[in-house]
Amino acid sequence: MIEDYDPLVVGRRIRELRSAAGLTLGEFAGRVGRAPSHLSMVENGKRELRLGELHAVAGVLGVEAADLLSQAPRSRRAQLEIALERAQRSPLFGSLGLAPLSVRKTVPDQAIETVLALLSELEKVHEQRAATPEEARRANTALRASMRRRGNHRADLEATAAELLAAVQHTGGPLSQRVVADLAGHLGFTIHHVGDLPASTRSLTDLEGRRIYLPRQSEAGRDPRSTLLQALAGAVLGHGPPEDYESFLLQRVESNYLAGALLVPQSTAVPLLASAKGRRELSVEDLRDAYAVTYETAAHRFTNLATEHLAIPVHFLKVHESGTIAKAYENDDVQFPSDPLGTVEGQLVCRYWAARRVFAVEDRFTPYHQLTDKPGGTYWCTSSIQTTGRGAFSLSVGTSFASAKWFRGMDADQRFSSTCPDQACCRTPPPALARRWAGRALPTPRLNATLFATLPTAPSMTSASPPGVDTTEAYRFLERHAPAG
Repeated sequence: MIEDYDPLVVGRRIRELRSAAGLTLGEFAGRVGRAPSHLSMVENGKRELRLGELHAVAGVLGVEAADLLSQAPRSRRAQLEIALERAQRSPLFGSLGLAPLSVRKTVPDQAIETVLALLSELEKVHEQRAATPEEARRANTALRASMRRRGNHRADLEATAAELLAAVQHTGGPLSQRVVADLAGHLGFTIHHVGDLPASTRSLTDLEGRRIYLPRQSEAGRDPRSTLLQALAGAVLGHGPPEDYESFLLQRVESNYLAGALLVPQSTAVPLLASAKGRRELSVEDLRDAYAVTYETAAHRFTNLATEHLAIPVHFLKVHESGTIAKAYENDDVQFPSDPLGTVEGQLVCRYWAARRVFAVEDRFTPYHQLTDKPGGTYWCTSSIQTTGRGAFSLSVGTSFASAKWFRGMDADQRFSSTCPDQACCRTPPPALARRWAGRALPTPRLNATLFATLPTAPSMTSASPPGVDTTEAYRFLERHAPAG
């Protein structure tokens, strides 16, 4: 990934310079040595250039590569067109059901400015109406977009993990509980398993006494090493009380990422994955088994490393048995269901996607592979079921059909078609069934307990604990367990 690369700004700059040079898209593509369709996607801001391509394009246009990366639009008109394009790509605009305004040379600047002003005012109205849960969802959407731009990879956290593993002389293989305990000792912490940990916490760290409290019994389906490593990660990274939802969610992502990088180190995982890719045998299961981690940890680590080191765009889904999305990530252009604010979590997945179909498979030992024809193209996916105290979840890793060739199971004999978000795909009952029961049924919905109060109100974000934690209970716990003297 090229740092400070804004696809839309770079694409518009290339189009403007190409037009000024009097080159058609076909002529330009011939000189660069790339397909016209590829460069059309680049000019529309829907695809990034690799470093070699960037220099080739700059050479054809007679400019320096740095000129193409400049964040400043070349003209007021270019600035307006870029702003309008961004506004029309927003989830809010998509929810309006309006056709995008096609900007031609005959459209005056004032017309674009008026449309932008209207959309800006509409955005303000939505922000004013947003309650606490919407603030959290908006922050989560922004964070997911940030990680997408990074390819879900954090080089700084990978380096921190490598330093910590070197400090406890871990050179490879699964990270044993003994080595995890050694790491805690290296960082000056003692570990205490207790039976009265506050119900609102997974772990509790006494920074003054350098003590980490963990439950005596681990949550079903959860790796106890992860809980301890996440607590250590928060201390290593200097996390404090979050200032807002965005910083709270970022801290969670960083702690989870660092814990995963310790369990599945980049230094040994990348050669393993690269070898498997060379054999066209990539598999999340092999990564799981090589490091003795949960499938979810292996899937997350695969998304951390696949794009950065294998040049494979991917997507990840964690879906509850009810069909709702718990976690999601993509950089392969798969279209997740979302609400007008761009929120993916809590949305229903299409019944024909692998993440839902896997629940109907009786064999939960063998990996489930599926090809799905979606409106944006064909995607391959591998899914597995994880049972927890909160029910069963499917964990899915997928990629576009073009990249599926590197994976074991790419010749899946399961193939389905999905036209979601078209309501006729799977959300509208068949006509005969609808005629039979319309007006004659009154279902009572099972609402998610966190639907209306996902997190505490914003003012409590200034308290000494993260959202969702009972601070009084946590402090009373620490007072009970603090060492005497």
